Amino acid sequence: MEKDNCELLFEYLRSILYDQQIHALDVKELDEPYQKLGKGLAFLQQAVEEMLAYTEDLSRGNLSGAYPSRDNFLCVNLKNLHANLNHLTWQAKQVASGDYSQHVSYLGEFSEAFNTMTAQLKERETQLKEEAQKVQKRAQVIEEYNDLLVEMTRRRKEWIVVVDAQNRDIVYCNKRKDEKRIDPEFCEKCRHRLSFRNDILNWQDSEQYKVWEAGDEEQGYYRITTFHIEWRGQNAYAHIVVDITDEKQAANRLNSKAYMDPGTGIHNRLFFDEYMESVLEEGREVTLCYLDLDGLKYVNDHYGHNQGDNYIRSFVSLMKSSVRSTDIFARIGGDEFCVVIPEVEKETAEKKFAELLELFVAENKEEYPVSFSYGVVEIRRIGKRMTLEEIIKTADAQMYECKRRNKERYPRG
Repeated sequence: MEKDNCELLFEYLRSILYDQQIHALDVKELDEPYQKLGKGLAFLQQAVEEMLAYTEDLSRGNLSGAYPSRDNFLCVNLKNLHANLNHLTWQAKQVASGDYSQHVSYLGEFSEAFNTMTAQLKERETQLKEEAQKVQKRAQVIEEYNDLLVEMTRRRKEWIVVVDAQNRDIVYCNKRKDEKRIDPEFCEKCRHRLSFRNDILNWQDSEQYKVWEAGDEEQGYYRITTFHIEWRGQNAYAHIVVDITDEKQAANRLNSKAYMDPGTGIHNRLFFDEYMESVLEEGREVTLCYLDLDGLKYVNDHYGHNQGDNYIRSFVSLMKSSVRSTDIFARIGGDEFCVVIPEVEKETAEKKFAELLELFVAENKEEYPVSFSYGVVEIRRIGKRMTLEEIIKTADAQMYECKRRNKERYPRG
């Protein structure tokens, strides 16, 4: 009988400790001396089940689950852990709201990790605030710079007009005071003085960049630089319109003098020197191309001077048909020429003369090879101020490099 009671109690204790589903014991099955021990094990079963449910909630982060009874001795340490987690949760919320003074000292290694994290967050916040201040200062500087740039652009003499490529509306004008009103003086000139206004509004040229001229003696002369841009997410054309009436009149006065080369009908060295003197004195921005006709002596020696003259005339004819009316084309020596081009960058000029060189060679119908060498120099307001002699010397050095390449491409006997 004693053995049977002990086996029942032992099996009940084993089930409490190891089974997920505890096999309950009917205390009445025990003899009376063993029933009290059975009731004690039943109390243990209840404590264990309560502890298991409690630990399951804690392991899942549920701090609002059922709280164990006060007399459950198995949950004493778990209750302490629960209290610590509750406090830690509150501290984490404080840190999330920006309070980095929170400090944990009751969770061992976790305390060190938590305290390191808050210190790093505090340091990162300080860095972000410093970066935000720098960004704000930069934004302020950019805004002030933009205001200055807009005001400087508005005060310039030329017109800067941006036209929407689709609906042909003027979406920007540097004479505009605000988004709703344009300077009446500008509008009056634009409507009545600028006879080419419709050409600007209905621009259809496929070239991405083009410099062209319009106007006449009565209404004045203008140089228009047109290029394609993206304006506020839309395709548009920008037109920079410069009044060159004075420049044209000055050029006409110079042309009225006897400054022409008799052999070619273009400007001579005297005209070129005086024109460049005015360019340098007034600080105008131009690009100078120094050209040398290759092999003129060879043609004179082998084919006669008449053929040499024809060689020069064919070169001059090509150049005259290619330069603009505002460009200055002059003969400064027997086989030396210069082209002065306003409002054109060096890269654009070099590309243009490279194309002319290929055209000159391709259209040649003579027995002898033809070519010319060139060197290009930009003259700008900003940077070192050079004399005309220095400019020619710089262009001449570039021209000789071109001549070296031409000798390899177009050999003569």
